[in-house]
Amino acid sequence: MSDWAGLAWLAVLLLVNAFFVGAEFSVISARRSQIEPRAEAGSRAAKSTLYAMEHATLMLATSQLGITVCSLLILNVSEPAIHHLLEAPLGLTGWPEEVIGTIGFVIALILVSFLHVVFGEMVPKNLSFSVPDRAALLLAPPLVFLSMVFRPIISGLNHTANGFLRLFRVEPKNEANSAFTVDEVANIVAQSTKEGVLTDSIGALNAAFEFSTKKVKDIAVGMPDLVSLSEAATPKEVERAVARSGFSRYVLVNDEGEPTGYLHLKDVLDLEDPVEFTEPVPPKRIRQLISIFRGTDLEDALAAMRRSGVHLARVFDETGATRGVLFLEDIIEELVGEVQDATRRR
Repeated sequence: MSDWAGLAWLAVLLLVNAFFVGAEFSVISARRSQIEPRAEAGSRAAKSTLYAMEHATLMLATSQLGITVCSLLILNVSEPAIHHLLEAPLGLTGWPEEVIGTIGFVIALILVSFLHVVFGEMVPKNLSFSVPDRAALLLAPPLVFLSMVFRPIISGLNHTANGFLRLFRVEPKNEANSAFTVDEVANIVAQSTKEGVLTDSIGALNAAFEFSTKKVKDIAVGMPDLVSLSEAATPKEVERAVARSGFSRYVLVNDEGEPTGYLHLKDVLDLEDPVEFTEPVPPKRIRQLISIFRGTDLEDALAAMRRSGVHLARVFDETGATRGVLFLEDIIEELVGEVQDATRRR
C-alpha cells in the first residue's frame, strides 16, 4: 500500500471511528420523550432509535467493537505511511538512521493520536451531547443495522461482559435510563429556573417536590382543633354549624370523642320536613371514614382516599389511638396552594 493510500485510509477510519463514538453517546443521551412522538407518527429513523435505546448494551457493544477495530487499523495503516513520508525530510538533517527512525515514529504517533482523539473521539462526542436527539435519529439506524450484521460476535462479547459484572453482584441493564429520581428532577427544575428557561411563579413545582417527602402527621388536624358535631346531630345543628363556621364538612364524634363518620352540607339540604329537620340525621346519610396511620406518606394517603371516594380520614398512631383527621382539601392545598371552602366564613 502506498503512503498516500495510507493517509486516505486514515481519513476514512477517522470518520468511521467518529460515527461509532457519536452513535454510542447519542443513544445514551437522547431523550425518549422527544423520540417517541416521532416514532408514533411513523418515522422509521425514530423507531430504530427507540430500538437502540431499548437495547443499549447491544448498541454499546457494537460501538465499542467498531471503535476498537478502527483504532487498531488507524495505528497499523496510517502510522507506517506517515513514518515513511517523514523519513525523506528528516534524512536531510544528516542524522543517523536510528535517530531518524525514532524521531519519525514519535512524530507519527503524536500526529495520529492527536487526529484520533480530536476528530475521532472528542468532536463526535461533544456533537452528540450538544444535539443528542438529532444525532441519535441520524446515527442510531445504521448502528442498529451493523448490530444485526455482527450480532453473533457482539452477543458473545456482551454476554461475556455481563457475566463478568454478575461476578461482582452488579446486574447489567439493557435499556438506557430515561427515568429520574425526585432529587434529580428537583435539580433539573432548579437549574432550568436559574437559566431562565422555566418559570414557577406560583411555586407548584416546588410544592410537588416537598409533597413527596411529607407524612400524614404533617398536615392532619388534631382532635382538639376540629369543628365537630355529635353523631346524633340534627340537620338543624348542621345548619347552625355552617352559619357559625362556614365549613361544608363536619366530623361526627361519639360520647368518647372518637370520630365515627362525617357529614357534608349537601347531605341534609333536602331534609325539609320539620320532623326530619329536628331529628338526628339518618344513618344512611352519614359518610364513613377510613383510617390511615399517621406515618403514611402523603401521596399514599391521597391514593387511599381516592380509591375509597372519601374526603376525610381518621388518623391513628402506633397504639391505634386516634390522633386527628386528615382532610382531602388539605392534601390538595399542599400541591396547588390554598383551596378556599366555598361556604367558609372569611
